[in-house]
Amino acid sequence: EVQLVESGGGLVQPGGSLRLSCAASGFTINAYPMSWVRQVPGKGLEWVASIHGDDHGRIPAYVDSAKGRFTIWRDNAQNSLYLEMNSLKPEDTAMYYCARSWGVRLGAPRGQGTQVTVSS
Repeated sequence: EVQLVESGGGLVQPGGSLRLSCAASGFTINAYPMSWVRQVPGKGLEWVASIHGDDHGRIPAYVDSAKGRFTIWRDNAQNSLYLEMNSLKPEDTAMYYCARSWGVRLGAPRGQGTQVTVSS
């Protein structure tokens, strides 16, 4: 059974940092593109960052608003995906999900999410 479990969210002040983790089971993450997506109430899923599988050199990609602030990477030994978020802004507030997909893809396996709230 494919399972993704996110953790690491929380309340942080503007300018602060958080590291999100996603533990995968039921498949090997290095064989798949993986993504972080986010959602605020009343809006659709927004793509944040993706990283290719090992066969494509683990090349990452980011939404423009995340470039220079967020870093996505994977640890194959831990079968886990991570998102380091720095210089957080109130507009980064959302539920963050990891997904087994490149970008937002309806029906792709996704975790239950971890809430990130950026507020003073």
